[in-house]
Amino acid sequence: MIGLEVDPAQVGFDAGRLARLDRHFDRYVDDGRLAGWLAVVTRDGQVVHVGTSGLRDREARAPVELDTLWRIYSMTKPVTSVAAMMLWEEGAFELTDPVSRFIPAFADARVFTGGSSLKPVTVPLTEPIRIWHLLTHTAGLTYGFHYAHPVDAIYRAAGFEWGTPRGMDLAACCEAWAGLPLLFQPGAEWNYSVATDVLGRVVEVVSGQSLDAFFAERILGPLGMDDTAFWVGDEDADRLAALYTVEPATGLAVRDDRMGGAARRPPDCLSGGGGLISTATDYHRFAQMVLGGGELDGVRLLGPRTLRFMAANHLPGGADLEAFGRPLFAETTFHGVGFGLGFSVVVDPVANRTACSRGELAWGGAASTAFFVDPAERITALFFTQLLPSSTHPIRTQLRQLVYQALID
Repeated sequence: MIGLEVDPAQVGFDAGRLARLDRHFDRYVDDGRLAGWLAVVTRDGQVVHVGTSGLRDREARAPVELDTLWRIYSMTKPVTSVAAMMLWEEGAFELTDPVSRFIPAFADARVFTGGSSLKPVTVPLTEPIRIWHLLTHTAGLTYGFHYAHPVDAIYRAAGFEWGTPRGMDLAACCEAWAGLPLLFQPGAEWNYSVATDVLGRVVEVVSGQSLDAFFAERILGPLGMDDTAFWVGDEDADRLAALYTVEPATGLAVRDDRMGGAARRPPDCLSGGGGLISTATDYHRFAQMVLGGGELDGVRLLGPRTLRFMAANHLPGGADLEAFGRPLFAETTFHGVGFGLGFSVVVDPVANRTACSRGELAWGGAASTAFFVDPAERITALFFTQLLPSSTHPIRTQLRQLVYQALID
């Protein structure tokens, strides 16, 4: 289980300054904005700070503990992206391959050009959706919860808002998404979307395994991520944090068992975009693998050049998300941040208004979880809580500034 491994001063951190992180986020618990939280900071692969506060289940008065299970939602996306790139390394596909090679329905996808959600006007593709588009969220797909475009409403009408319709597996969901209009021609813009779920289906088709079986055999098992899965059984139910949403009138966290209960049963759709439940210890191991260039404790998932390639900004012309993305909800800020293959990547810390490093990788989850990996400073940081939506509080920017201000070497 995760715990302090080195005196922070030995690796360039000031312990007193790291304690500011705890004091800051304690205020979120004290005033009711969060039920509880857990944070982990490492350098050179060694844990320099672990902070916990509050309750994993406020109603049961159960505290946050090191083995608490958290819904990591979109922090599943980097795992799915790693899975896809492992298969890419084996020659299973090229990044320029059309997605329709693996999911034929996408050959007939059409692009929204006007009209309304009830009467959309569409045109054919000018080029296919490619694997590269899925990895970079430039395929033209979307999420129903965006509320920013008529196609978002089409997704909602089809049952895709904060989940997928009951009884539809991943293959069926991909068939449905292929039949809905795209927001734009593939490669023309960036839009946060179900693209990584579609990528998960490509992993299934290529590997001949269900996504949960591939994860278990090729990623989770080898890395020792024994507590990470798509649902939580009865034997571990008491470790699962309760899920909370924001009460609009007060800004306080209120329990949401309707969405939270989904983690307690096997899902119909194995969501590579947001389906995993994990622990701080497990995701720490995943982050260390990323920091280690694809290797951890003698287990290599990816070659170091592949990881560096994933960590490059793949947006055309080196653009950031502010210039190339649609200004809507995502699990990152947009200024000075580009996008690689499954991660956001900082291209300009000054434009991003943070004292981080160029090349920092990051992503987060809908319930306000977050992580970043800084290869230049050899740092990882993880933050876990369970509050929907993640845009409610500036937790991610505050986590970064509190980590970097404590680095004094």
